[in-house]
Amino acid sequence: MENSYSYEVSSITIPSLTLESGTTLHNVNLAYERTGNKEGPVILVCHALTGTHIVKGTSEDRGWWDGLIGPGSYIDTDLYNVIAFNVLGGCEGSTGPTSTNPETGERYGPDFPHISIRDMVHAQYEALQQLSVYHIEAVIGGSLGGMQALEWGALYPSYINKVFALAVSPALNDYGLAFNHIGITAIEGDPDFQRGHYPHGAILKGLEIARMVGMVTYRTQELFDRRFQRERTNEQYNVESYLDYQGKKLGKRFDPNSYLTLLKAMNTHDIGRGRGGTEAVADSYPCELVSISYEGDLIYSPQYLKEFTLQAPKGEHYFIPTAFGHDGFLVEFEKWGGIISSHLKNRQGQKIVTGMK
Repeated sequence: MENSYSYEVSSITIPSLTLESGTTLHNVNLAYERTGNKEGPVILVCHALTGTHIVKGTSEDRGWWDGLIGPGSYIDTDLYNVIAFNVLGGCEGSTGPTSTNPETGERYGPDFPHISIRDMVHAQYEALQQLSVYHIEAVIGGSLGGMQALEWGALYPSYINKVFALAVSPALNDYGLAFNHIGITAIEGDPDFQRGHYPHGAILKGLEIARMVGMVTYRTQELFDRRFQRERTNEQYNVESYLDYQGKKLGKRFDPNSYLTLLKAMNTHDIGRGRGGTEAVADSYPCELVSISYEGDLIYSPQYLKEFTLQAPKGEHYFIPTAFGHDGFLVEFEKWGGIISSHLKNRQGQKIVTGMK
């Protein structure tokens, strides 16, 4: 295979997109990053809640999965062409609440329609058609990205060969719904939220609090205790300073209406919805399904994902011991990157030494 390496950050416009709700969006824009061998099989990467389409990045500005993707890496860009879209409803270049409604000339704001995980996948499918990509080797994602990856296998099974679902479950459980409700309430209850009509670029305390809540669910007690050890700086516990910093950091770059849109989309995640239930989907899941769970994941039960995966005709599940909990899919690539590369290479009969089934 000829290696014709390229790197591109751009956007694609979908003339119209009808959502599950029946609402039709016009001139839908999806920002994307495309990197690797232009002649190689395509791998689609789906990002998490506050992630972006910049998964590889550049040497000056590395992407959030730079440790997994690159020349000679676990997802080898000498071999594969890697595409990632900023998710529908996001605020990093794709159509979402911060975008201009072509019908009114004003920002969508709180009037942006409710979307589902399936809407996100349909938008990506249409964008890939615009890019003349008519088949993909694999789709991979963690958390919100894992929800999309699972849906890809149910919605477009003939379009893809493999699904890699990381740090996710077949449906968002009630514990996850509960934490999302706290985040939603924190944002919507902020007086400065103004029912979603806050000034563009406003920084809301409610969003900062929602982020703090999320950060607690992403890591384990072990990691927090080991890192902070009840130490204080200037009369404040270091763990408090850490959460304050994370809240402010996100508040400066992320739109509150977009955060709400994506949380509510996550709430719709249920692979069995309208399909006869989770077990029925698992029994007939058509793609090769490789799932990875992480020790201490508070929301996305490893057991739930394992049961679904092993019920699928072509499913393999791996469990990664880690102190990072849910955030395990963003770090420690040496523990689980080999699982991805081995399944991409289809090394049948060879033992995969990373992780545990």
